[in-house]
Amino acid sequence: MLMKRIIPCLDVRNGRVVKGVGFRNLREVGDPADLADRYQFDGADELVILDVSATMEERIASIEVVRSVRESLSIALTVGGGVRTVEDAERLLDAGADKISVNSAAVRRPDLIDELVSSFGSQCVIVAIDAIGRGDSEWEVVIDGGRSLTGGSVVQWAKTAVARGAGELLVTSHDRDGTGIGYDLDLIRSITRVVDTPVIASGGARTAADIESAFEAGATGSLIAGVLHDEATTIRNLRIELNALGRELRP
Repeated sequence: MLMKRIIPCLDVRNGRVVKGVGFRNLREVGDPADLADRYQFDGADELVILDVSATMEERIASIEVVRSVRESLSIALTVGGGVRTVEDAERLLDAGADKISVNSAAVRRPDLIDELVSSFGSQCVIVAIDAIGRGDSEWEVVIDGGRSLTGGSVVQWAKTAVARGAGELLVTSHDRDGTGIGYDLDLIRSITRVVDTPVIASGGARTAADIESAFEAGATGSLIAGVLHDEATTIRNLRIELNALGRELRP
């Protein structure tokens, strides 16, 4: 059984870490390398960098940001943003990424998942899925940073991504992103019931109880951002609180 993971996320725009609510009203919160150092020292299991403007600007995530973070980072690093081809992914891996996250481009051209898996292996390919609730335990896939609706079912897309070889899914609730009201547990359960691939929960976490609820819903990883950036808590404190709840974490 995989150990549960706490994974800070750095949303990056123009070389700086930003955070908003529902992918909107982004505010600057710090330097990527500085925050990565802080979170690694504090006990992060892995780190995710998502270049939030890369897709709309038709480029890949900033190579310079990846290199600057990688210089002092020893934990696993996932990078996403604007990856459309195997060559895009290779550039990010060469810059220091351990895993690549794909989202909008994979929805538009699912063969991209197969190509990445064939080139780098399933363990290197994460498919990120952004979801908007449509009621009655239904969620629609949204892309382009929440700007474009697809009409597609999140659960069906998760099954398709795994069937094509995705080694992991990063599932974000668009409705809860940045709100601090907790993860969409129904969303996480709906996906973890139909795939056996590790699932990272994202969107809405604020407390150790939120994280534990996601783990109980089947997630193997908990993505957190704003609560750390705003220093409302620390990874160290969250780990202590999760241990008190009986949750065993990676050493």
